[in-house]
Formats: sequence, C-alpha cells, structure tokens
Amino acid sequence: MIRLATADDLDAVVALHTEARATYYRGHLPDADFLGPEEVARSRAGWAAAVGRGTVLCAVRDGEVAGIAAYGEREGVMHLTQLHVLPARWRAGVGGELHTACVGIWRAAGVATARLEVFDKNERAQAFYAAHGWTPDPENPRDGDHLVLRLTLGPETE
Repeated sequence: MIRLATADDLDAVVALHTEARATYYRGHLPDADFLGPEEVARSRAGWAAAVGRGTVLCAVRDGEVAGIAAYGEREGVMHLTQLHVLPARWRAGVGGELHTACVGIWRAAGVATARLEVFDKNERAQAFYAAHGWTPDPENPRDGDHLVLRLTLGPETE
C-alpha cells in the first residue's frame, strides 16, 4: 500500500533513510557525513518539514514502512528529492510502486518534467532510474558528486 506519510511515521522514515543512505555512501564518504548525530538531526528536521507539506509517500508492507519517496518543486521544476527502500525489501517492487505513485501525482498536477540527483557511485539506483525512463539532464548533467537526471512525463513514460 502506498499512502501519504504522517507525523507518526517520522521515526520509521528517518531510520529507513539513514539505513538506505549507509548502503551507498559507506566507503565513499566519512560515516559522520551520513550517520553522525548532527546529520541524523538535520535529516529528521528535513523529513518532518516534508511530511508537514504532504510531499512524502510511504510504501507499507506487512505493517512496516518499507519505502519512502519525497518530492517538491524548486525553481519551477518538480524534483524527486528522495526515494529509498529498506535494503531487506530491495527487488520486491517497492521502489517501482513509489515511483509510479509519484509520476501519477505529478501528471495529475500537470507536471511535464521532473529532475533528481543520484550519487555517482550508486549504480544500483542509477539502473533503477534508467529503467524508469530517467536520462541525464542535458542542461546540467552533474552537481558535484551527483548525477542530475530528468524524466519527461508523457503517456508512455510509466
């Protein structure tokens, strides 16, 4: 089931986000950059704000938050700011369902194009996004150590 996140989900959302990020940042960045108490507190504040805006979706499986996605508009462009799945739930369709839900929301709102940034060492996520129609953003293909991808929404995209 995909649903909007609520304040009651915040602990699960932050824990899932922290665990998922560790899988792709570990060995590439200092642990404090993604596991340190200051970073976890910053992350929690960001997730609380996004949940409050109503822009976080949860995938619930067997009574637990198994995946999360967050999106929002920046400078007139829709951004998929987060999409994470519990590592124990990888390859079970959770990410695809969250992606489909986001695309449906964007289409209903008249969004024609979306962007995202993905860590350049996270090849698993890059493959997921490519399989869902995301391509390098021709205007801005990189932002530091992240690739910038773009999705053009149309009837055949999803």
